Amino acid sequence: MTIENFKLYSGVHCETTAIGGLLGQIDVELSEPLMFGLGEGLGFIFWKMKGMEFPFIGGRVKPDLIMENLCKNLGLNLEIKETSSTKKAWQNVTSKLQAGKAVGLKLDCFYLDYFTNKIHFAGHYATIYGYDSERAFLNDTSQQGKACITSLKNLELARNAKGPMSSKNKSFTISRQDEMTPLDQAIRKAMHLNATDFLNPPITNFGYKGILKTSAQIRTWFETSNNRAEEFGTCAMLMERAGTGGALFRNLFRDYLLEGGEILKSKEIVALGHEYAKIATKWTQVSELLEKAGNTENKQHIDRASEILIEISEQEKQAMEKLYSATL
Repeated sequence: MTIENFKLYSGVHCETTAIGGLLGQIDVELSEPLMFGLGEGLGFIFWKMKGMEFPFIGGRVKPDLIMENLCKNLGLNLEIKETSSTKKAWQNVTSKLQAGKAVGLKLDCFYLDYFTNKIHFAGHYATIYGYDSERAFLNDTSQQGKACITSLKNLELARNAKGPMSSKNKSFTISRQDEMTPLDQAIRKAMHLNATDFLNPPITNFGYKGILKTSAQIRTWFETSNNRAEEFGTCAMLMERAGTGGALFRNLFRDYLLEGGEILKSKEIVALGHEYAKIATKWTQVSELLEKAGNTENKQHIDRASEILIEISEQEKQAMEKLYSATL
């Protein structure tokens, strides 16, 4: 069975794509940059721990927070279900589908049939809108084909995966409460909270401090790497092409500031959108330099990427300080 008239959402980032499909069912239509911003999505993390082949560079808040923040800021109901039982997990999904409601899923994309780049990542999202005796029908990002099919067996493996960012067969739905929070109020609040979070990282691996720390850490990483081409190439791919919308989510945030600034009638916020356009270009330069460093093993590319990261750290700090003040 499939849900009749389910509108596939076209998005570049998995969590916002999943949210977009669910919002469409309750007649809430938002652009992807607005969803990313209303979810207070912009962030930064540099993470390296024992057992990791190479450091992780991320540009958004941790998994699940975008949907949680968006629903909180808009005054929507978010129903989340988790269970260690795969049987119960499937029942949680089919009961909603049979009632005509699509369901968001958190998955390890490694197991999904339509993923050709087989990397374990248990923080992936998609919306299931139908199934038959052997297959599940999913709404995934445009990069993955938007209307996607995977076997029920592999869907179960993807949902029940263990490891970093995984959840216990997490599924979620969104519904309306009484009245939604007015969009302009929600945008202003989300911008202020996102700026506050970015400017006050709990440790130096996060926010603008994390960007500055990364400028030094990539030099050490280059010296100790045993497989520069694979490690730096994969990192660059994840920054630029793995569902970030380009420039480590800064393109999405740029468009959010531009659209949100127009809604708020704030020339200052629109100007910040143009500032982030310049910052986004620098992030793309960093990813290109990391890839070149891996391919050529020339440390000059790492040195230049490090210099740009120092610039980005200060520029993002200043931009977020302005955003904080503009949304008081």
